[in-house]
Amino acid sequence: MHVRATFVAAARSSSLLAERFDDDRPLDQAGWHEVQSAAPGLVPLAAAELRYCSPTVRSRATGDALGYAPLSQVALRDCDMGRWRGLTLAEVTASEPAAVDAWLADPRATPHGGESLLAFIARVGQWLDTRPAADGGSIVTVAEPSVVRAALVYALKAPPATYWNIDVRPLSTVALTGQAGRWSLRV
Repeated sequence: MHVRATFVAAARSSSLLAERFDDDRPLDQAGWHEVQSAAPGLVPLAAAELRYCSPTVRSRATGDALGYAPLSQVALRDCDMGRWRGLTLAEVTASEPAAVDAWLADPRATPHGGESLLAFIARVGQWLDTRPAADGGSIVTVAEPSVVRAALVYALKAPPATYWNIDVRPLSTVALTGQAGRWSLRV
């Protein structure tokens, strides 16, 4: 059974410099403008038989604005950042530099008291592998950039450190084709 799973990165909710861990702010004005500009190329994805989104306000708003009427999936939530939730990387680095270094160096590390990078990637991969699409079916998912990165690392069976080298911009898309445990990147 082969499925096409297209991920759409949610529109922005803040300046990229003000991004916060586990950020659940709504779309900002720039985000709404970006959705309107990108809509002609993204609206056709609404034809997918299954349409999902991560449970954030901005993912839901992006999916709704594109006409997807997506079903929210708890498994697609951002990585649980524990006590770092709501802080910027600069704020955490200033107060806990050794903890940030450990978190960036070891995919099993949880200095924030939340979820490890490995656990996050596995959770997103488990979700991807269990989609009930029919053979030849299609899925569209609006999610946080971090979720899209985790899906790519999982699908490509890449080393976890690869996660840090993937840049997912707002409203960018990536397609995966395949089946549970056997995914290919479609460019």
